[in-house]
Amino acid sequence: MVEVTFAQLQAWLVAFLWPFARITAFMAVSPLWGHSSIPNQAKVGLAALVAVVIAPVLPAMPNVPIMSWAGVGIMVEQILIGLAIGLVMHIIFAVVQAAGEFIGLQMGLAFASFFDLSSGTNIMVLSRILYMITLLMFLALNGHLMVLETLVMSFQTLPVGIGTLNPNAFELLARYAGTIFASGMLLALPLSGSLLIISLSLGILNRSAPQLTVFNIGFPTSLTVGLILLMVLMTDIGRFLQRLFSQGLAFMQSLIETMAPLS
Repeated sequence: MVEVTFAQLQAWLVAFLWPFARITAFMAVSPLWGHSSIPNQAKVGLAALVAVVIAPVLPAMPNVPIMSWAGVGIMVEQILIGLAIGLVMHIIFAVVQAAGEFIGLQMGLAFASFFDLSSGTNIMVLSRILYMITLLMFLALNGHLMVLETLVMSFQTLPVGIGTLNPNAFELLARYAGTIFASGMLLALPLSGSLLIISLSLGILNRSAPQLTVFNIGFPTSLTVGLILLMVLMTDIGRFLQRLFSQGLAFMQSLIETMAPLS
């Protein structure tokens, strides 16, 4: 008869539960695995599968009882680390959504919006299209595998039970959120600049010839030129997304190293 002692059960639970908490927190906020269309059972099952697979290669776990204040502190620590890593991915994908909002406003497509279940808000159709293109490009470049590799390697830099986290890392994460506006505007600048020139030209035309109904030609002109420029933009968006993914993954690794406590 096989007998399992309390110490063995404790060791098994510790080796699984704390890595599982970090992986689950990451998948809860990441835009790929945390999408609302994915059932919660699938998210938890995938997190448990990853935790079981990587458990043999993880550093030694601290000898701390799970049902203790120290165990609760370690659990909170793992959740914070997973949330921070997942938010970096969320910021990467928010860049193209912001660019879609900027372009849609200039093209006059602000009314073309629908309710997004993943974010709980109304988003423009163009923003959604760019988001899906980015998601497919991310999968085509094996970005999901790189992110999972970074998450697993984070257990080497930030082992379970590290004690304290460097608060400067969270400030760095907050500053990195400015990438949403900087890179988003950079992607939308060719279209926004061109459409702004068209709007200014129509405004001057309206002042010089008031009898001409500018509104009848303004919207079709902006929409037509916007679609043409959008087709031109699609030919070079792959290079922009590759650079965006590379910078995001590099920042993710830098964030993990920064979260390590100062020696």
